[in-house]
Amino acid sequence: MRERGRTRRLMGLGARTGGAMLKTRLGGQADWRALGEALFEGLSELKGPAMKMAQVMSQWDDLLPADLSEELARLQRQAESMPWPRIREALVLQYGDLDAHFRQIEERPFASASMGQVHKALTYDGDTVVLKVQYPGLAEVLESDLVQLKRILRLGRWFKVPQARLDALFEELAAGLRNELDYQAEARALARYRERYACEPRLVIPEPLPELCGPHVLAMRFVDGTPLRELEDADDTTRQAVAQTLADWITRELFTFCELHADPHAGNFAVDARQRLIIYDFGAVIDVPHERLTAMMGLLKATLDQDPMAMDDAMMALGGRQGQGAPLSLYREAAECVAPLFEPGEQDFGDVRVHRRLRELSPKVWGAMDRLQPPADTLLLSRALNGHYWNLVRLKARLDMHARVAPLLDSAGLASPR
Repeated sequence: MRERGRTRRLMGLGARTGGAMLKTRLGGQADWRALGEALFEGLSELKGPAMKMAQVMSQWDDLLPADLSEELARLQRQAESMPWPRIREALVLQYGDLDAHFRQIEERPFASASMGQVHKALTYDGDTVVLKVQYPGLAEVLESDLVQLKRILRLGRWFKVPQARLDALFEELAAGLRNELDYQAEARALARYRERYACEPRLVIPEPLPELCGPHVLAMRFVDGTPLRELEDADDTTRQAVAQTLADWITRELFTFCELHADPHAGNFAVDARQRLIIYDFGAVIDVPHERLTAMMGLLKATLDQDPMAMDDAMMALGGRQGQGAPLSLYREAAECVAPLFEPGEQDFGDVRVHRRLRELSPKVWGAMDRLQPPADTLLLSRALNGHYWNLVRLKARLDMHARVAPLLDSAGLASPR
């Protein structure tokens, strides 16, 4: 689609989204299912930053209306693939004569995503590799797409989100999207993580192939596995082993290396026959400064103590509060929802009662947006943690979060939770 037509279509989707939000704000009932279907159809075809943003939103299961969330979630597993001739153009631009490099390239994609799609190939040495191919022309339309996304984000003013905060959120989102177009940086991240976890027997990270990598194509050895999203009906032993590995890895990333894998899309993870967790995609890895981590642990400690005043102090320290009047009753309800997950002993992440209560809080959270604001420099971090949490939910994880969190709070200079 030409850039002008693409912009016009994004503007139309933005206007439709804004209309639904305005109707809800005025006390009406929006047709979230119809909006979700329209967004799925339009963004699946357009791909790029707008589709990526919708995938991010779909991971906020506890904030979005259920019908809208369900439709957007389809973008994570049913997105339209780009026709092979366009992908072949990108491969020829990278390699020149494809027959000189590969014995065979499968025209049907192995996976499709918002910024690129993956094709399996066979080298003349007999190795099966995967080629992550950036959609042709994506870099050229990125900035015009971001202009439209910025306009859509401005709808947040209807929920009393200050313009300065919206601008800061946009800049963090934009930086993350631009970074995801740098496939050479992702190849370096793959190599770094392979070295970091070389002695971890429960993790598998594919090997990048530098001689076949370029600005718009990332090549790595093929590692077969069952996608994480297909494990919901797996046997309990497998699910619990994978959940434990995922939780251990996230904890180590944050508290040992001060980094976090920031694209928890379930399609980026799989499990091999030995129950090892495979991590395919490293296009989004973010630094987590120690002081930011300490402030977040302060909020967790106050939440586990179910102390609304301390929660407000922690929110202020995070930059997540403004205006007058702390929403103490909302803090109290939120703490009552979250605290049970951190009680001593194994807690069941598959317990739908917890998620139902969180979803019931969503209207109250939106209603308090004049005082509660997402910290401007933690958009990607919050999104990543939320997405990893929902992956644990889908695995029906049973984890002793009390035992996991207590030493971390102690090391941060905070007392263990009651």
